[in-house]
Amino acid sequence: QVEDIDMKLTEMSAEELASFKAEVQKEYDDFKAQGLSLNMARGKPSAEQLDLTEGLLTAVKSSEDCFAEDGTDCRNYGGLDGLPEAKALFAPMLGVTPDELIICGNSSLNIMYDTIAKFVLFGTGDGEKPWKDTKVKWLCPVPGYDRHFLITEKMGFELVNIPMDKNGPDMDMVEKLVAEDDTIKGIWCVPMYANPTGTTYSDEVVKRLAAMTTKAKDFKIFWDNAYCIHHLSDTPDTLLNILDECEKAGNPDRVYMLASTSKVTFPGAGVAMIASSEKNIKYLKSMMTVQTIGYDKINQLRHVKFFGTYENLMEHMKKHRAIIEPKFKIVLDTLEKEIAPLGIGSWEKPNGGYFISFNALNGCAKRICQLCKEAGVVLTGAGATYPYGKDPDDSNIRIAPTFPPENELKIAADVFATAVKLASVEKLLAK
Repeated sequence: QVEDIDMKLTEMSAEELASFKAEVQKEYDDFKAQGLSLNMARGKPSAEQLDLTEGLLTAVKSSEDCFAEDGTDCRNYGGLDGLPEAKALFAPMLGVTPDELIICGNSSLNIMYDTIAKFVLFGTGDGEKPWKDTKVKWLCPVPGYDRHFLITEKMGFELVNIPMDKNGPDMDMVEKLVAEDDTIKGIWCVPMYANPTGTTYSDEVVKRLAAMTTKAKDFKIFWDNAYCIHHLSDTPDTLLNILDECEKAGNPDRVYMLASTSKVTFPGAGVAMIASSEKNIKYLKSMMTVQTIGYDKINQLRHVKFFGTYENLMEHMKKHRAIIEPKFKIVLDTLEKEIAPLGIGSWEKPNGGYFISFNALNGCAKRICQLCKEAGVVLTGAGATYPYGKDPDDSNIRIAPTFPPENELKIAADVFATAVKLASVEKLLAK
């Protein structure tokens, strides 16, 4: 370890920086020589978390178990919008009624892609032209979720960066843009424990999103509430219900809310859901009926039998927290000890979710990721948290602490801190 430093790196002389670099380089070379193979790239549950849900595999044991409460044989066709008991179980996740919810397959990302594709081909059901017949721009709060940005990029939309702060997206900017430009058709939102910043939108931001005047009559909010039950403290954040706020503001059909059990049960075999106004749900079902006769009802039934009640689901989430909270602590403690005294990075302690958002000195993110890779630690690529993979400051890095075992995570966090130091001192010496 580099000797304790009580001076910010930016305050050091060239000679002090050179001496610091020599020490950090030796530390880095030592890590590199170990032939490590560690991964902090994606927000995947660990094997230990997946084991929590082992009972799901035997929740439906035989053909006799395959019947829903209303007598539906889940082995057969039907049930376009989901089993009634599955809708009742998961509706509280998004704070909606079962009639405002559709239960789909295992991926909320797939629902988002599919829904936007429907709007491109057929329109939103608001009487406006399909989006394929018009130029489309899309608002992207940054830093944000790379897979969101890829969906709208692949659809040919023009992506517009919206800065995030501790309350959510910059609403002055959002309101101005949507009021002036009818080609702006929507915005991505991860409103609770946002990916990657951990931000939960303030009540004011939620109300302004619901009530703002948009020049496009078919403007939509995609409200991906992926982490709404993934708390990491005894005082979890709270989020205003945007569907209620849209209705109060006279814009009942503005928002589509999404969630899934991808990080609750099995990412490869969970259930995902979309909620909206009853008018929007009716419109989506009218198009879904062309493409499917129904999603996997046996899997929906497995989830219902495994959890039973929403209260049991929330108790299950405490088991997840017990596994991942110490992992967040490992990374945060390392950053506090190794990086904070040097003044070469900033981050927030998230109250939930799956990520830590790290901001390096401008111009250092790509170099940090490169150094980590060469030392055997894989991170999400620098720039991934921005549309088109272009972080204008080359500063933001998304850290995903959940997947590695704790002993590996400790090493990976140390390698990361060393890479931050080395990239930072290189940048300062170059000046």
